[in-house]
Amino acid sequence: MDLELRPYLPEDAAFVGGLVERFSEFELPPWRTRADVSAGTRREWDRQLGAKQDDTFPFVAIEKASGERVGFIVLVKLPDFFTGGSNLYVSDMAVARGADGKGAGSAMLAFAERFAREQGCERLALGVFPGNARARALYERHGFGVELLRMVKPLGR
Repeated sequence: MDLELRPYLPEDAAFVGGLVERFSEFELPPWRTRADVSAGTRREWDRQLGAKQDDTFPFVAIEKASGERVGFIVLVKLPDFFTGGSNLYVSDMAVARGADGKGAGSAMLAFAERFAREQGCERLALGVFPGNARARALYERHGFGVELLRMVKPLGR
């Protein structure tokens, strides 16, 4: 799949909103519900996309041949906790249904790596639920490895 990534535009809102459910289409930790994941994702996207933030870079992936939107990625420039240098964090990345397994995810990760290098970043980082085996395999194929494990203890509601 030959893709072009361009900055997010307000007219992309419906497409991007339709990708929210992709973030819970796998086994979630028992204390996370699909509704909570979707609501949290929507809240974060509203924040990230509502007003331009200097450290946040949302992009839409477009298939060149058809002009069809096939993916969405949000990149956030953050300081590295240990070195103080800059890292680029893949805050969110989703591929539209029907574009799975055709290289859109790989193309977006390659774009993110080029973008990180252009920004002078030391590392490209991301988070992924343990149950999202397909995404984890993609990230591992692209050279990502586990650095820290985030552990959670639910305290009840």
